[in-house]
Amino acid sequence: MLRKLAFLYLFGGLIAATCAAQTSHRSQPAEIIYYHGSILTGTGLTTPHPERVAALAVRNGVIVATGTDSEMLRAWKGKQTHLVDLHGAFVLPGLNDAHVHLESAGQEKLSVDLIGAASLDAMLTRIHRAAQAAPPGKWVTGSGWDQTLWQQQALPTRNDLDRVTGGHPAIFGRVDGHIAVANSAALRAVGVTRSTPNPQGGKFDHDAGGALTGILRDTAMLQVEGRIPPPTTLEREGAFTVALNDAVCHGLTSVQDYSPGWDNFLVLTAMENAAKLPIRVYEWPTFNDSVATLKQERDSHSASDRRLRVGMLKGFMDGSLGSRTAAMLAPYADDPKNSGLARYQQANLNQMTIERARAGFQIGFHAIGDRANQMALNAFAAAEQAVPNAKNLRFRIEHAQVVSSGDFQRFHDLHVIASMQPSQLLTDMRWAESRLGPQRVPTSYAWKSFLDHSIPLAFGTDYPVEPITPFRGIYAAITRANEAGTQTYDVSQRLTLGQALYAYTQGSAYAEFSDAWKGKLAPGYVADFDVLDRDLMKIPPHAILGTRVLKTVVAGQPVSCHAP
Repeated sequence: MLRKLAFLYLFGGLIAATCAAQTSHRSQPAEIIYYHGSILTGTGLTTPHPERVAALAVRNGVIVATGTDSEMLRAWKGKQTHLVDLHGAFVLPGLNDAHVHLESAGQEKLSVDLIGAASLDAMLTRIHRAAQAAPPGKWVTGSGWDQTLWQQQALPTRNDLDRVTGGHPAIFGRVDGHIAVANSAALRAVGVTRSTPNPQGGKFDHDAGGALTGILRDTAMLQVEGRIPPPTTLEREGAFTVALNDAVCHGLTSVQDYSPGWDNFLVLTAMENAAKLPIRVYEWPTFNDSVATLKQERDSHSASDRRLRVGMLKGFMDGSLGSRTAAMLAPYADDPKNSGLARYQQANLNQMTIERARAGFQIGFHAIGDRANQMALNAFAAAEQAVPNAKNLRFRIEHAQVVSSGDFQRFHDLHVIASMQPSQLLTDMRWAESRLGPQRVPTSYAWKSFLDHSIPLAFGTDYPVEPITPFRGIYAAITRANEAGTQTYDVSQRLTLGQALYAYTQGSAYAEFSDAWKGKLAPGYVADFDVLDRDLMKIPPHAILGTRVLKTVVAGQPVSCHAP
């Protein structure tokens, strides 16, 4: 009898619990249900059969359930629930670009945009047009030129600029941001002469007669750029607005951004407060700033804010391969007297890294060359030896383009994330082997080698160095072929589509400590996703390049893309 009563009590409890759950669903219905889709949730993404569902329910910007259309409509639909028919479209978790420069990208679009200039004359024509329209004495600035696109591939000079700038001080950055060319008026304005010494990690180029050519490499650029009148708050907001719109139009729901200067963060904060920040931003302060300043900046903003957060400290080990300023262990194959430029002495770097790790900061170092990567790993090793639990800070190396074969294991042992930009290979493969020589090719842009050593990958673009579209990077990661399909680069390092998508979603989320609530489409995760015009899992790789974003959704709400 007692056993029967216990059974009835338990059975009654189960019925009551079930009814309570159903009542809960009815009393707290979803605000939005997206249904009739082909939704890639992110679960099992790197397996042969990743999970798909047809519908998902959203409340307060967070996914509360996923499943079939009938399941979601029966359990989560209320009188006020907004229903969105996806019409069978392909949906994937919101794409997260792990490395962008929003403010400089926007300023580039609002100044002299030199991207795609196919010759020196084309570059000078654009500059001449801007100089003619500029008020007297105003600096003329811009960026995006790439001499490797030109037939002669010679660097521009101050004399070239002097012919078209009409006396305006002027400086124009290369597409990679590690070389600039300044005209004579700019050099005079800041007091740089032929006898000015090179700074640590930088160089002023001279011609055979000892005269300045106008080419400034890495930290030498700062001596000119630091004298340019800073943009106003309104100009900064305009730049961010342009760049963020570009991100939205290409399906980015999150970006990890280095727009240096606290004034820029204050602009982003004001934009968030005015509901003008369309996507999530993980903003990076500058590694070189004092620890006291960095703590003050970190503590001034709520760590629980999921729209805008203060994140990783960004430091620079070296320059770029395209400008031959990446720090290499051996000289460049096409420049035997040059091994690049390192920005730090190792002992000083180690001490700075330890101090910032002790203060609890995540740190990420820009490192392109194999020497630069070794220096970054050495600094992380010093920090992990000196600071308890430093491995939990998720140290990162940004780019990691050329790595010595033995350093893959060091990445793994030190728990360092490889934050990489596969689309850069599409640009670099035209000249990368000539820079590196065949012996260094197998350990360059080595995405698969990182995964083979169980090293987390996070993918991005380095926008505006490369276009912000993630689909170009996904294509590069799975093909290692140029966009025309006529050239490849060490195809043994190809990834699967699932691996590439993981790096652009969950991998990027892990790199910014948001993997517990972002990167997948599952209950408890934010409803950030992209609706595309094609199913990436069912098309040939080259067709990925033509992907159009039908809808970018953040916290369950579509975000408008404004055509430029």
